[in-house]
Amino acid sequence: MANTSQARKRVRQANKARTRNASQKSEFRSSVKKVLKSISEKNKDQSSLDYKKAVSVMDKLVTKGLLHKNKAARHKSRLNKQLKNI
Repeated sequence: MANTSQARKRVRQANKARTRNASQKSEFRSSVKKVLKSISEKNKDQSSLDYKKAVSVMDKLVTKGLLHKNKAARHKSRLNKQLKNI
């Protein structure tokens, strides 16, 4: 248990950041799943819209430091490759 006031504050801040980070990473995974679902349904228009939203989410997470830039690039590349094969 935190003994000092600053340690208690750091615990509060860490909890707030943890929940925010978890929701943002969940949004990332959901956006990727949405793209994969529309690709599997062979819906090119919807897939491209979902892809653009997913790329936006990935780029935001990269700038916030929640996602490594190479991981985001890998996901974007693989999704785009599947999108082109529709």
